[in-house]
Amino acid sequence: MKKKQGQRPRQHEEQPMGIPYVDEFRDGRLARKIAAAIAAAVRPARQYRFMEFCGGHTHAIYRYGLEDLLPANIQMIHGPGCPVCVLPMGRIDDAIALARTPGVILASYADMLRVPGSNGTSLMKARAAGADVRMVYSASDALQLAVAHPDRQVVFFAIGFETTTPPTAVVIREAARLDLDNFSVFCNHVLTPPAMRAILETGDELGLDGFVGPSHVSAVIGTRPYDFVAADYRRPVVISGFEPLDVLQSVLMLVRQVNDGRVEVENEFSRAVDAEGNRKAQALMTELFELRPSFEWRGLGQIPASALRIRAAYAAFDAEQRFPVPAQAVPDHKACECGAILRGVKRPRDCKVFGTACTPDQPIGACMVSSEGACAAYYNYGRFKDVAVAGQA
Repeated sequence: MKKKQGQRPRQHEEQPMGIPYVDEFRDGRLARKIAAAIAAAVRPARQYRFMEFCGGHTHAIYRYGLEDLLPANIQMIHGPGCPVCVLPMGRIDDAIALARTPGVILASYADMLRVPGSNGTSLMKARAAGADVRMVYSASDALQLAVAHPDRQVVFFAIGFETTTPPTAVVIREAARLDLDNFSVFCNHVLTPPAMRAILETGDELGLDGFVGPSHVSAVIGTRPYDFVAADYRRPVVISGFEPLDVLQSVLMLVRQVNDGRVEVENEFSRAVDAEGNRKAQALMTELFELRPSFEWRGLGQIPASALRIRAAYAAFDAEQRFPVPAQAVPDHKACECGAILRGVKRPRDCKVFGTACTPDQPIGACMVSSEGACAAYYNYGRFKDVAVAGQA
């Protein structure tokens, strides 16, 4: 019987479950089908080594147990795609120094507050010692703090890849429109393609057969910026969504490329990504930001043209122009293997302090703090048990 508009379903009628357009990408039956297709496609005598660039993929792999669905000769290697993890300790120290500046409110995302700086400091500890550090959910929240506190200088500790850069550009332009003289941005936005190039420039150390590319970044920049990976380095790329079926399908597409001898940039996440990306967002980024000549990445060192700074036209909103920033290079904690993990040459369980001295409650490295960190993925989804077994062996 056809229901009248607005009529509520009867109790015995089946109710729609879950969130539309999400649950269908978490269907276990379909996941097993794709896994079977991968198992049928792989060549038993060949090893396949794919890097998932983004920490969001790493968490999807462990949250949904995808690694256990893959054949033993497929190895997923974790990449540097976590904006919290790749920020070097010196930039954390710079943010702490800004937070300790009299009259300053420093606003940042929650993960950044717990990332250790040098000598065991962090923004959280600086706040406990009296600094005014506020957690915000967006760049817009930081701008609202400046509007609400005209007698204070509000500094937004901006981090992220191309995904979070446009919102930062929006608030800087809005601050200019409002003629705010108490708002500035400590800019730490970094770029994905130069990091991929840096990894590939290390030679054949990792023996990579291809990349699972980030979808949220690609929604902004499109797929064309990855063409050099295929053209210059002969490695395939598949842009992948973050749901479990997206990741499995992307792995299947990579396996087929390798088997066919093809080297292409393919797009699994066509429901949100195209070749050109979001041109409006790109134009906004170009208006507000320019390339830094070089920028230090945790684990990867200095990478040319891999980060953004605020253009001179908006220098009034650049915290590095408004305040003295120490800008000192600081080595990581000696026991921490975050750098090697971000380069893909080690796994969390290879770190001696993983799950023992370094836990989510008492992190030593950024990879254990961040919600996209590889160590956090291992720990939170039970992979730390492997460490206990290895330690007993």
